Amino acid sequence: MQDFIRSRLAALGEDPSRDGLLRTPERVEKAWAELTRGYAENLDDIVRGAIFTVESNNMVVVRDIELYSLCEHHLLPFFGVCHIGYIPRAKRVLGVSKLARIADMYARRLQVQERLGSQIAKAVMEVLHPAGVGVVIEARHLCMMMRGVRQQRSKMVTSALEGCFQTSVATRNEFMHLVHSAKDD
Repeated sequence: MQDFIRSRLAALGEDPSRDGLLRTPERVEKAWAELTRGYAENLDDIVRGAIFTVESNNMVVVRDIELYSLCEHHLLPFFGVCHIGYIPRAKRVLGVSKLARIADMYARRLQVQERLGSQIAKAVMEVLHPAGVGVVIEARHLCMMMRGVRQQRSKMVTSALEGCFQTSVATRNEFMHLVHSAKDD
């Protein structure tokens, strides 16, 4: 990868051996390893027994989980927040940080936002077998902000629904209300 970066710098008309660019290929390689670390992670290692029994089968919602990903079409970042909700079955809940870790694992791969939400929802279904899961992602895409149409304030919003979040209008409405009510921003 470092040779590739050096050749791209030279193709731009830069001198890859100049002081400011000398270590750039190494830095880019390390950055890419971090930005795409989700390929090296798996669901079992993330969850690691963090499933607990509680005396409640009420909806659980975690809002504003920060996401950073790379658009697979342009290899440019998109970033925003993810909201995850589920209704436990058999009073089984997942440690709250694990929802953020699941979202991050899938975000740290080359992505499109629509698939990212579905992967997160399906993973929560697989781990917990809840009555249903809802995922809403709100993100800004640099491929749309920095190039092409250059829309600086645009935000893409997607949802992925599984189980009763998909089949019950009341459940879906409660989730959407909780996601969008009392926003801190």
